[in-house]
Amino acid sequence: MAQGEREAGGGERDIIAAAGGIVWRLSAGQAEILLVHRRRYGGDWALPKGKLRPGETWEQAALREVQEETGCRVELGPFVGAVTYPVDGAQKVVRFWHMRCLGGAAISADDEVIETAWLSPQKALDRMTYATERDLLRAALDAGQAYIRQQEGVGG
Repeated sequence: MAQGEREAGGGERDIIAAAGGIVWRLSAGQAEILLVHRRRYGGDWALPKGKLRPGETWEQAALREVQEETGCRVELGPFVGAVTYPVDGAQKVVRFWHMRCLGGAAISADDEVIETAWLSPQKALDRMTYATERDLLRAALDAGQAYIRQQEGVGG
């Protein structure tokens, strides 16, 4: 799916395709999520994400955007879901995956991001600006915590 994609049936609709991640790590045995604080959009706190480049898959874009916005090397985990919202007369579709931080500074290499923060799931939910992303995260919490514990080889 790309901007200006043709819909089945021949109509045209403007779609802005974007992808990102819920980035997880364990710290002292507790699951944490990485949020970004962006300059644009009123200084929001959000999950890292960005638009697909021509020829890029959703998964490639998610990995690239998360690394650019957070400075973390990440691995792609299970698909979480998508959020949609209107942007300048178009519909933006953002697909998200669980991701595990493999290393890196968790400091943005992107001039769009002011700072990053590792937070407990509840603190992340409290800080997030957008209801659509909070709802997505809330629905994905159990699976995400199980994912990071399994990837890190930690029980319960």
